[in-house]
Amino acid sequence: MTEKNAYIEKTKAQLDQWNAEIEKLKAKADEARADAKIHYQEEVEKLRERRDHAQEQLAKLQAASDEAWDDVKDGFEHAWHSLSDALHKARERFK
Repeated sequence: MTEKNAYIEKTKAQLDQWNAEIEKLKAKADEARADAKIHYQEEVEKLRERRDHAQEQLAKLQAASDEAWDDVKDGFEHAWHSLSDALHKARERFK
């Protein structure tokens, strides 16, 4: 397996895990009191937007030629870290 393929498989697995986590946070938001519910739902929507952006970047990464791999990987990693940070912060706020 090439470095590119291994990297893509690893990130797909992590993205699947984060998708499940977003759904858990959504369930918590649905159970929250009315005033908190709106805030939590907004948080979940932001997380979904960042997830969607990371998925778009992953698709570009998969389609990238070996020559363009490093350039596309940098853009993906930026989206990836943004999603990771947002999830971490959301977990803390949802406690």
